[in-house]
Amino acid sequence: MQRINYHHLHYFWTVVREGSISRASEKLHLTQPTISAQIGQFEEAIGERLFDRVGRSLTLTDTGRGVFEYAEEIFALGRELTQFINGRDVGRGARLTVGVADALPKLVVMRLLEPALRLATPVQLRCYEDKSERLLADLSLHRLDLVLSDAPATPKPGAAVFNHLLGQSEVCVFAAADMAKRYLSDFPRSLNGAPFLLPTQNLALRHELDQWFDKENVCPDVRAEIEDSALIKTFGNQGYGLFVAPVSISEEVCRQYRVVNIGTLTNVHERFYLISAQRKLKHPALAAILESANVL
Repeated sequence: MQRINYHHLHYFWTVVREGSISRASEKLHLTQPTISAQIGQFEEAIGERLFDRVGRSLTLTDTGRGVFEYAEEIFALGRELTQFINGRDVGRGARLTVGVADALPKLVVMRLLEPALRLATPVQLRCYEDKSERLLADLSLHRLDLVLSDAPATPKPGAAVFNHLLGQSEVCVFAAADMAKRYLSDFPRSLNGAPFLLPTQNLALRHELDQWFDKENVCPDVRAEIEDSALIKTFGNQGYGLFVAPVSISEEVCRQYRVVNIGTLTNVHERFYLISAQRKLKHPALAAILESANVL
């Protein structure tokens, strides 16, 4: 393959960001046929299609999505370079790239990362959500500065990772308002046979919940097993079942999802870990996160 033509890459990147060739043509002050031809040349040069045409719309191919992710990085660095040349020192710590395990409650993630955004020196935060295993692979390749997860990473030969416990919180049971009154009295015995939306078996919180159910002789009616914490809450908001979330964000969960806290499960905890590739965290944003973590 010949060397990348960055003009072609820029046209492609602009089309994706603007959502169509017509809007990109307005942005770039070029005609639509010119942009289409340039992207066609780019596809020919790399030997892959970047778009599929669905009706009048363009959708990215798998290759197109990958190229766009690289383009985002390239042009972000270009903006930083321009700022540097113009005398604005963005500094090495200006960007913090975070991998977030999709099981983590988003309200907790926001609270954990807030200290990085309150630093005197501005930090550009980039968050990517995925399964912990893939995030840890990216961490080992230094594509991420840190990973936030519900479980510590298991060290593997040749890949040094360090676990930092940020905090833990007991969990509450929540229900939509019209369901809550059925379970408020005689809690937690009332949970026996109750419809539940539970985390999937691969998550640390699920193991603690299963142990609590066994210990308390509570047999939940499992209506769904869902990995994504926000999706669980969305189903719970619609009354499809009870769900759990950390005590530390109880008020926010009730307000945002319009549900009722019906009680706390004693000795059931959700834990939050910062996983890094270095034992001693030198990045000021990482240090700020660690210092503020005990507020959970």
